[in-house]
Amino acid sequence: MWKIIGWTAGVVLGLFLALVLSGWAYYESLDLEAETRGNPAATAADLDFVREGVREQRGRVLAVLSSTARFDQDRRQGGYELTEISRAYWVFTANGYEVDLASPRGGTPPQTLDDGLVDADYAFLNDPAVRSKLADTIPLAEVDPSKYDAVYFVGGKGAMFDFPGNADIARIVRDIAPRGVVGAVCHGPAALLDITLADGSPLLQGRRVTGFSNAEELFLIKEARAVFPFMLQESLAQQSAGFVEGPMYLDNTVVDGRLVTGQNPWSTWTVAEAMVRALGHEPVARRTTTEEVSVELLATYHAEGLEKAVDRKLAGPRADKLLLLMHALVAAMQGNLSEAWELQRLARI
Repeated sequence: MWKIIGWTAGVVLGLFLALVLSGWAYYESLDLEAETRGNPAATAADLDFVREGVREQRGRVLAVLSSTARFDQDRRQGGYELTEISRAYWVFTANGYEVDLASPRGGTPPQTLDDGLVDADYAFLNDPAVRSKLADTIPLAEVDPSKYDAVYFVGGKGAMFDFPGNADIARIVRDIAPRGVVGAVCHGPAALLDITLADGSPLLQGRRVTGFSNAEELFLIKEARAVFPFMLQESLAQQSAGFVEGPMYLDNTVVDGRLVTGQNPWSTWTVAEAMVRALGHEPVARRTTTEEVSVELLATYHAEGLEKAVDRKLAGPRADKLLLLMHALVAAMQGNLSEAWELQRLARI
C-alpha cells in the first residue's frame, strides 16, 4: 500500500511541477516587460496635443470631484478616479478651456489611483498648477456657475454618495444646462439624478444617457445593492428616455444634444472630446494611446468576432497587451472560457 501511496504522490507532484513550469513558460511567452508604460516624470510639455493645442482662451469648464473618502462603514475606498479627471483636464486645456476643480466640501478631495497610468495621468500629478487646484478645490456652495461654459462630473465611487440630491449641483446644472454643456463619466452621472430645470422639466426627461452599468458594478462588488444607496443604471433608466449599455469596461459615450455621458473610465477621452464638440469646436488632434487601441480592438471583437479583431490588430498601431489580457481574465472569471481563450490569443498576436 505504501508503494501505491508513494507512486500516487509522485504522480501528483510531477503534475504540479508540470503545471507550474507550463504556467511560467506561458507567462514568459507574453513578454510583458516589453510593454510600453507611462512615464512617471511626464509633464504637460510631453503631451503633443497639449503642446500644440489652442492658444486662445475660449472659456472655462468646472470639474466636480467627490468629497466622500470611504463608504460601507469605512470598509471601501470612495473618492474620485484620477484618470477620469486627468485625461479630461488635458483635453479641455488643449482646446482652450481653463479648468477649475470643485468638490462638495472643498479642500483636498480623496483620490483613487488606477493601474495602467499613461503620460497624461502622470503629467496631471506632476503639474504645479494642478497640484495647487487639487489641494484647494472650490466648495460647491461658493461656485458661481455664470463663469462656466460647461460642467463635468468626475466619477469614482464617492460620487454615488455626495452628488445625488446636492442642492449646489442642482443650482449649477440648472444655470449651465440651457446655455452650455453638461458632461459626466462612470459614476459621475449620479449628479444628474432628480434635477429639475428652471422651466420645471426634469433634466433627464426624454434624454439618452449612460453610466457605470449594473454588470460592471456587480462584477467588482457582488454586494453592490447593499453597499450603495441605489444602482446607477437603474436610477438613470427610470428618469431618462433610455440607458444605453455598452460591453463591460469598454468605451461607450452617449451624446444627446449638449448632454454628454460616458459609461466607465475608458470613456473619459471621448466624453471630454464630445464636450468640446458640443461647445462648438473640433478637438485638437491627439495620438491615441495603446490602451485606447486595445479598447477599439475589444469593441471590434465583440461586434464582429476574433478574425476581424486580429486583422485590425495586425494592420493597426500597437495595442496594450495587459488590457487585452485583463479582459481575458474577466471573461474567465465569468465562466466565458471560449471568450477568454480567444482574447488571450488576440493579446499574444
